[in-house]
Amino acid sequence: MPHIIRYKVVFFAPRSSTQSILQHLFARFPNHVGRIGAYGGCAFVSPGTGQFLPLEGANPVIGAVGKPEQVEEDRVEVLVLGAGPGESSNAAATSDTGVEVKSVLRELKKVHPYEEVAYDVYRLEEEF
Repeated sequence: MPHIIRYKVVFFAPRSSTQSILQHLFARFPNHVGRIGAYGGCAFVSPGTGQFLPLEGANPVIGAVGKPEQVEEDRVEVLVLGAGPGESSNAAATSDTGVEVKSVLRELKKVHPYEEVAYDVYRLEEEF
Protein backbone atom coordinates (compact mmCIF):
# COMPACT_ATOMS: atom_id res chain seq x y z
CA MET A 1 0.00 0.00 0.00
CA PRO A 2 1.43 3.42 -0.94
CA HIS A 3 2.57 5.68 1.84
CA ILE A 4 1.28 9.26 1.76
CA ILE A 5 3.33 11.97 3.45
CA ARG A 6 1.46 15.15 4.33
CA TYR A 7 3.13 18.51 3.69
CA LYS A 8 2.03 22.06 4.30
CA VAL A 9 3.12 24.44 1.54
CA VAL A 10 3.03 28.11 2.47
CA PHE A 11 3.58 30.83 -0.11
CA PHE A 12 3.12 34.57 -0.38
CA ALA A 13 1.42 36.26 -3.32
CA PRO A 14 0.07 39.68 -4.26
CA ARG A 15 -3.62 39.68 -3.33
CA SER A 16 -4.70 40.13 -6.94
CA SER A 17 -3.00 36.84 -7.90
CA THR A 18 -3.88 34.56 -4.97
CA GLN A 19 -7.06 33.01 -6.32
CA SER A 20 -5.71 32.38 -9.84
CA ILE A 21 -2.64 30.64 -8.36
CA LEU A 22 -4.79 28.50 -6.07
CA GLN A 23 -7.25 27.58 -8.83
CA HIS A 24 -4.37 26.50 -11.06
CA LEU A 25 -2.84 24.30 -8.36
CA PHE A 26 -6.22 22.78 -7.43
CA ALA A 27 -6.96 22.00 -11.10
CA ARG A 28 -3.49 20.58 -11.78
CA PHE A 29 -3.40 18.41 -8.63
CA PRO A 30 -7.07 17.83 -7.68
CA ASN A 31 -6.37 14.80 -5.47
CA HIS A 32 -3.24 16.15 -3.82
CA VAL A 33 -3.31 19.93 -3.25
CA GLY A 34 -5.92 21.39 -0.94
CA ARG A 35 -7.61 18.04 -0.40
CA ILE A 36 -8.79 17.20 3.13
CA GLY A 37 -10.95 14.09 3.27
CA ALA A 38 -14.10 14.65 1.21
CA TYR A 39 -13.29 18.37 0.71
CA GLY A 40 -11.31 19.90 -2.11
CA GLY A 41 -10.01 23.40 -2.76
CA CYS A 42 -9.03 23.86 0.89
CA ALA A 43 -6.62 26.67 1.78
CA PHE A 44 -6.05 29.20 4.52
CA VAL A 45 -5.43 32.73 3.26
CA SER A 46 -4.42 35.59 5.52
CA PRO A 47 -3.57 39.16 4.48
CA GLY A 48 -0.35 40.96 5.30
CA THR A 49 2.31 43.29 3.96
CA GLY A 50 5.39 41.97 2.22
CA GLN A 51 8.50 44.04 1.81
CA PHE A 52 11.60 43.70 -0.32
CA LEU A 53 14.45 45.62 -1.90
CA PRO A 54 15.20 44.66 -5.52
CA LEU A 55 18.98 44.41 -5.87
CA GLU A 56 21.15 44.96 -8.94
CA GLY A 57 20.34 42.27 -11.51
CA ALA A 58 16.74 41.84 -10.35
CA ASN A 59 13.85 42.28 -12.76
CA PRO A 60 10.99 43.10 -10.34
CA VAL A 61 7.36 42.75 -11.41
CA ILE A 62 6.51 45.38 -8.78
CA GLY A 63 8.82 48.22 -7.80
CA ALA A 64 12.27 49.23 -9.07
CA VAL A 65 15.87 48.17 -8.48
CA GLY A 66 17.34 49.94 -5.46
CA LYS A 67 13.98 51.16 -4.12
CA PRO A 68 12.40 49.52 -1.04
CA GLU A 69 8.90 48.26 -1.77
CA GLN A 70 5.91 47.18 0.32
CA VAL A 71 3.10 45.13 -1.22
CA GLU A 72 -0.26 43.99 0.12
CA GLU A 73 0.08 40.21 -0.07
CA ASP A 74 -1.63 37.03 1.08
CA ARG A 75 -0.02 34.25 3.06
CA VAL A 76 -1.46 31.07 1.57
CA GLU A 77 -1.33 27.67 3.26
CA VAL A 78 -2.32 24.43 1.50
CA LEU A 79 -2.05 20.77 2.35
CA VAL A 80 -0.14 18.61 -0.14
CA LEU A 81 -0.53 14.84 -0.10
CA GLY A 82 2.98 13.80 -1.10
CA ALA A 83 4.50 10.54 -2.27
CA GLY A 84 6.45 8.44 0.21
CA PRO A 85 10.16 7.72 -0.21
CA GLY A 86 11.02 5.84 -3.39
CA GLU A 87 7.53 6.16 -4.84
CA SER A 88 7.26 7.53 -8.32
CA SER A 89 4.31 9.80 -8.90
CA ASN A 90 3.02 12.54 -11.15
CA ALA A 91 0.06 14.86 -11.52
CA ALA A 92 -2.00 12.00 -12.95
CA ALA A 93 -1.45 9.85 -9.85
CA THR A 94 -4.53 8.28 -8.33
CA SER A 95 -5.90 9.44 -5.00
CA ASP A 96 -4.16 6.41 -3.41
CA THR A 97 -0.69 7.73 -4.26
CA GLY A 98 0.92 11.04 -3.48
CA VAL A 99 2.41 13.65 -5.74
CA GLU A 100 6.01 14.84 -5.65
CA VAL A 101 6.14 18.12 -3.76
CA LYS A 102 8.77 19.35 -6.24
CA SER A 103 6.13 19.06 -8.98
CA VAL A 104 3.76 21.27 -6.99
CA LEU A 105 6.53 23.84 -6.41
CA ARG A 106 7.41 23.85 -10.14
CA GLU A 107 3.77 24.62 -10.96
CA LEU A 108 3.64 27.31 -8.28
CA LYS A 109 6.70 29.02 -9.74
CA LYS A 110 5.28 28.72 -13.26
CA VAL A 111 2.04 30.60 -12.46
CA HIS A 112 3.24 32.98 -9.73
CA PRO A 113 3.84 36.54 -10.97
CA TYR A 114 7.02 37.17 -8.94
CA GLU A 115 10.52 36.60 -10.29
CA GLU A 116 11.45 34.98 -6.95
CA VAL A 117 8.67 33.11 -5.16
CA ALA A 118 8.80 33.07 -1.35
CA TYR A 119 7.58 29.72 -0.03
CA ASP A 120 8.07 27.26 2.83
CA VAL A 121 7.48 23.50 2.91
CA TYR A 122 6.74 21.73 6.18
CA ARG A 123 6.54 17.96 6.57
CA LEU A 124 3.64 17.18 8.88
CA GLU A 125 3.52 14.53 11.58
CA GLU A 126 1.54 11.38 11.00
CA GLU A 127 -2.01 11.40 12.31
CA PHE A 128 -2.35 10.36 15.93
